Amino acid sequence: MAKTTDRRSFLRDTALLATGAAGAMAAGPVGAIEPISRQGQPRIKLSCCAYSYRKYLSGADATMTLDDFIEKCAAMGLDGVELTSYYFPKPVTPEYLNHLKRKAFLLGMDVSGTALGNNYCKPPGPERDRQIANTRQWVEYGGAMGAPCMRVFAGRAPEGVSDDQARQWVVECLEECSEAAAKHGVVLALENHGGVTATADGVLDIIKAVKSDWCGLNLDTGNFRTEDPYADIAKAAPYAVTTHVKTEVSPKGGQRAEADFKRIVEILRGVNYRGYLSLEYEAKEDPVTGVPKAIERMQEAVS
Repeated sequence: MAKTTDRRSFLRDTALLATGAAGAMAAGPVGAIEPISRQGQPRIKLSCCAYSYRKYLSGADATMTLDDFIEKCAAMGLDGVELTSYYFPKPVTPEYLNHLKRKAFLLGMDVSGTALGNNYCKPPGPERDRQIANTRQWVEYGGAMGAPCMRVFAGRAPEGVSDDQARQWVVECLEECSEAAAKHGVVLALENHGGVTATADGVLDIIKAVKSDWCGLNLDTGNFRTEDPYADIAKAAPYAVTTHVKTEVSPKGGQRAEADFKRIVEILRGVNYRGYLSLEYEAKEDPVTGVPKAIERMQEAVS
């Protein structure tokens, strides 16, 4: 399995800028795996997650298809689309994957990624094997569509199991899936999504332990429910291979507040981020009207 190379060569002072760690330059590297090396100036492209339109894409009364979603994203002037696995018709066929790839291409967009629902907080056994097999299958699907990455979850520690043990299981699962990721050219993007990844330290403990070039962070700006979510965003940002932005942040012990898109963009640019910022819309307003408003705010923030 390939060892991480580029990330180890990243300039240490960039990591220090992102984390605000004073005096750590003399103390040596922050962790076993350092942040991602990115050449050139920051470049942020905009995308939208199909999950944003979940009420219209799923269920017996679904009124949208992924084709419709791609067309909406093109009309909003986006650079890409994230095609969430939940909304693919079954069975998934090579013809359908090629159709979506062609659809996005002809509308001038990338398939910025795909996204899987899973749980890696499982001990060795049949259930873990099922989770890994499903991941490998969707990695293959993602590769067929030209998706450069796939969002995965970690999960929550089962009752009676420590978070440290559960994180080790997640590391093992990610490493097992990395061979397929490398084969199909799809980076596994672990999201900070509660459970054992609820904090920046928790998710980075996993990322730093995975011995593969084919794993990174799906930074979700709305999922840190800590005292200072923006501090966690800044700490995790150097490891992000793709980023989800929500319209709100929810600090622990405080009021839910509108997300500061400009501040988030500044954090990403501060670590020389070059990648997608994808809207994952979860606000109360109907996505038909709420998503375009949020996209306009994102466009203003990166302009």
